[in-house]
Amino acid sequence: MKDNRPVNLNITTIKFPLAAIASITHRISGIALFVGTAILLYLLQLSLESQTSFDLAVEILSSPVAKLIIWLLLSALLYHLIAGAKHLLLDLGIGESKAGAKTGAMLTVVLAAIAIVLGGLWVW
Repeated sequence: MKDNRPVNLNITTIKFPLAAIASITHRISGIALFVGTAILLYLLQLSLESQTSFDLAVEILSSPVAKLIIWLLLSALLYHLIAGAKHLLLDLGIGESKAGAKTGAMLTVVLAAIAIVLGGLWVW
């Protein structure tokens, strides 16, 4: 029997369209938000224990590493929000064509980039 399947499927050589990349990063940002929620809940719990632990939480949040983590979580939230709005429009039948998907993905990336830069200015 002749096998016509690909012999070596190298995933790094596959060219994904922008709409697929936007959808995949939407899922990744959702995972990041899920993990980041645990970090934020820990900081909230720490801040509510006592005055000493509140001061520790403030000290943790004032470090550059914590600010970077907060900015990354804010970036994930903003991207997830914007990409989620695009997915809701797709559910309504808006932008389902190939050209519409490309335009929607470009618009998502541009709006998310602007929102992330503005969020970074707010955090730092």
